[in-house]
Amino acid sequence: MFAGLGRLVHRRRLSCLALCLAFAVLSGMWGSGAVARLKSGGFDDPHSSSSLVAKLSAQYFSNSTPDVFVIYRSDRLSIDDPRFRGAVVTTLARLPQDRIRNVLTYWSQTPRVAELASKDRHATFAAVQLAGDDSAKAAAYDAIKDMFAAPGLSVRVGGGVPLAKEFNTQTQGDLARAETISFPVLLVLMLLVFGSLGSFWLPLVVGAFSIVGAFTVLRLLTMVTDVSSFSAEVITMMGLGLAIDYSLFIVNRFREELARGADRPTALANTMATAGRTIAFSGITVTTALSGLLLFPQMFLRSVGLGGMAVVAVAIVGALILLPALLALLGHRVEFGRMPWRRRTRKDRREGGPWYRLATSVMRHPILYFVAVMAVLGVLTTPFLHVRFGTTDVRVLPTSSPNRQLYEAFQREFPTGSKDPIDVVLSGDLIPKNFVPSKKRPVPSFITDYEGRLRRLPGVTSVEITGYADKYAAVRISVRHEYGAMTDQARDLVRRIRAVPPQREALYADVGGSTAAQMDMMDSLRRGLPMVGAVIGLVTFLLLFMAFGSIVLPLKAVTMNLLSLGASFGAIVWGFQDGHLAGLLRFTPTGTTEPTTIILVLLTVFGLSMDYEVFLLSRVREEWDRTRDNVRSVAVGLQRTGGIISSAALLFLVVIAVFSTAEITLVKLIGVGMFVAIVVDASLVRMLLVPATMRFLGPANWWLPRPLRALHSHLDLGEHDEPPPPESAAPPEESTVPAAGSAAPPAEGTPVEEEPARVPESVPALEDVLVETAPAPRARRQAQRLAELRAERRALRTVPDRTAAAELVGHGRGPGRRDDAGPATDAVTGEPEAVLEHGPTGEFEAVVEHGATGEPTLADEILRRVAAVNGRAPVSRQTREEAGDGRSAPRPQREIVPNPGGPGWHWKAPEE
Repeated sequence: MFAGLGRLVHRRRLSCLALCLAFAVLSGMWGSGAVARLKSGGFDDPHSSSSLVAKLSAQYFSNSTPDVFVIYRSDRLSIDDPRFRGAVVTTLARLPQDRIRNVLTYWSQTPRVAELASKDRHATFAAVQLAGDDSAKAAAYDAIKDMFAAPGLSVRVGGGVPLAKEFNTQTQGDLARAETISFPVLLVLMLLVFGSLGSFWLPLVVGAFSIVGAFTVLRLLTMVTDVSSFSAEVITMMGLGLAIDYSLFIVNRFREELARGADRPTALANTMATAGRTIAFSGITVTTALSGLLLFPQMFLRSVGLGGMAVVAVAIVGALILLPALLALLGHRVEFGRMPWRRRTRKDRREGGPWYRLATSVMRHPILYFVAVMAVLGVLTTPFLHVRFGTTDVRVLPTSSPNRQLYEAFQREFPTGSKDPIDVVLSGDLIPKNFVPSKKRPVPSFITDYEGRLRRLPGVTSVEITGYADKYAAVRISVRHEYGAMTDQARDLVRRIRAVPPQREALYADVGGSTAAQMDMMDSLRRGLPMVGAVIGLVTFLLLFMAFGSIVLPLKAVTMNLLSLGASFGAIVWGFQDGHLAGLLRFTPTGTTEPTTIILVLLTVFGLSMDYEVFLLSRVREEWDRTRDNVRSVAVGLQRTGGIISSAALLFLVVIAVFSTAEITLVKLIGVGMFVAIVVDASLVRMLLVPATMRFLGPANWWLPRPLRALHSHLDLGEHDEPPPPESAAPPEESTVPAAGSAAPPAEGTPVEEEPARVPESVPALEDVLVETAPAPRARRQAQRLAELRAERRALRTVPDRTAAAELVGHGRGPGRRDDAGPATDAVTGEPEAVLEHGPTGEFEAVVEHGATGEPTLADEILRRVAAVNGRAPVSRQTREEAGDGRSAPRPQREIVPNPGGPGWHWKAPEE
């Protein structure tokens, strides 16, 4: 399928480029409007009790976080001065009434609430509720934001709507800064990594395509649901990173195919059949991990998951359509402007490179490497053991933020500013609507009794009614206490308040406030995380099983990724909760860690780490299918992918590191967490720990129970060669022309001049050739190999000792003897030997010499290797003699069938 996609893209390359260009232009024009439609916040569980209290407070009571929050201060006048009151009341009265739903001030409360006055009574605040939905409130604020200035008073403006606007503005500024800083650095590094002027710009094209396409999807999503502003940061970060990963993998494979002599269409088809298949599978794995965010109720996690899935999907389209179309146009020009540090000719070596030597060293001393790496990971993970989770506040904004300055002023100047109250909304049919207490209408006794029971709780300093609903049967009670909002004592107090039931059955008590919201969020994450982990783990296991035909490797891959995440979480706690990176990255530590960002880093890094795991194991599996040698397979796989993984990680790290310069602390935290995880994963885990563990497991890495083998053969998603065409379809010029330096085959009927017996100086050299060509290689390479082998065999036609011929295929246990009356036997064991006979076409073929029992005693592996070279199953001398003149017997028709126990194809044997 993927090879067919490569051929289709090559034929329609101009059309593919035109469609991609049109999509990118339209996306850039329309999708960029998504940023203005993004929301701030979204960290709470919308179905929790605390969320209900927040909604009721915003709709019916004076919200603690109103739409617009204005602090008025005078150095000379107190709030009791008529001039102070007149300036504030007159200013607020001039606001357009059609845009205002409610205004709360110190003078509008009866009786006046002390918390609305500052400690020195020189400042007060006004809480303004705007009319309409979120978009209408944003438009209303833009219309009135310059109308809050009062003569003779200093003014600070903040609140929910200005905060959301500042978050969006800050997000756009962070994105622009990231692009400005990362672009020139990426240009230089990509030129170093890709090594030519013709290729280094390809990831930038794919990255730009991925980002603008994802923003188009994001804008569509904002039409049906709320989307967090953090999704824009994630799209930019992942769009560039994935584009670099995918482009490096595909371009490298395309270069390999061209270096092997394939023409442009064949090189592109083979690239898509191998690297394209792996990228599609890797993208599915990353998307699966990000889809876990959709199972959480928090808008922040859900919307970031949607944005991440969108950018992965568009990046896959760019890697499988846009990039192949560009390569189809470039062809060998992809090497144009080759840099001096990249050699003119790079041999496609499977061993001898630095990564091969590293893997070999690891597998020679696996215990030493395993213990050393685990010790380092243990040290990096240790800080996570004292993690303290807490909710976010405006301190995630820079110190220059107007909203943060207002919040800090409120904390300093007002008596209740440093401690958040615990709000209790008492609702039910027993509470009268439009209720305002007075002498004629006192507070009902069941409410005062409930207040009294709350006052008797330990740590409570005051309990008072702070709001009556006008059109809703509810009342809000604020519980003041002596604890900090995020302390264990405050959490215990919330639990005690929730354990105090109303005395009447028709009443309902919902507890809210920052402490209760943080507790509800943690409970929501605890409930959702096991289900998310189970779903992602199961799907990832199935995908890796289909790709690699093993049930051991998926378990190992998940474990390796969790080790990387542990180091990342430790770095987050050490740097942000403990504040060790506060000076370097310029943020204010809060002493807690925001839990939703931990979940976001966990799932995002899990998916990205699986990229590297798939890239590595796909090449390891390819070599394992070729040799069945575990040590060699891991070494060759690391040699083929070590440089790619390291280069991709380096370029991705540049993108991630730039986001640590963002003004919003949460973005810094996400950037640092992902940076540490990728560094650990691409260096310690993927390059050292994976080879060590695969050495421990040995052939068990590829263990698959017999009942699952047939299932895997039908679900195989792994990277392997396409089936070779039948012999009749092979190009005759490639299947008959011998390799350079070999003698041409004699014409038909021409007698063969006998030559002295010649045995290769290095028997393992021909054995390596047989191993290379045994498991269904590509048709063109097979034809070239066969031509070389035929030339060798023609020189051996006069070898008198058949044991020497047997040694050519790796079997020769000693000097043999040949009796005309019996089969060739081993001089030591006397067992029958396998020899090479001339077949009907003049080729050597494997012949099993039978003993007295008529049963073959030679190792089947050698016969299969020789049979794979000659394209037929081993035949016995008895079978040839029954057919008459064996040398003139017609060659049987051959059929290509899939391997029953794994990937690849083989020529159908007679017994099948």
